[in-house]
Amino acid sequence: MDGHHIGQDVFRSVLPHDVDWQPFAGFPPAARLAVVVGDASKPEPFVVRVKLPAGERLMPHRHREDRVYTVVSGVFYIGQGDEFDEEKLQAYPPGAVVVLPGGTPHFHLAKSGEYVTQVTAIGPISLEYVDARNDPRKQ
Repeated sequence: MDGHHIGQDVFRSVLPHDVDWQPFAGFPPAARLAVVVGDASKPEPFVVRVKLPAGERLMPHRHREDRVYTVVSGVFYIGQGDEFDEEKLQAYPPGAVVVLPGGTPHFHLAKSGEYVTQVTAIGPISLEYVDARNDPRKQ
């Protein structure tokens, strides 16, 4: 699917069956990312969706850009800190909105099953693991 780009003068919708889930080098192999609006590699607004299957985790990492997460389905578990600590996870149900300032170290766990979040931010998209040994791009 060719997503909508900022500045296009055309009405466009993205339906669930239009979402083009792809592997993302910075994620574990089972996780998926879909660009819904914009070009996440450019300095412009973008919307992406992240799908994490049951039991998967994203180890502590940070993003340069401020992010707004909207939980689309499942329960989104996110915790803050430089080390993965299941005790610090907070659960957010579908419809919840989480604002994450850029530079905040955090981690995720699909604790109770698969979840999908929608991320709105201004690019370019970034992902830096606190511990480089957790970065799938370096393994």
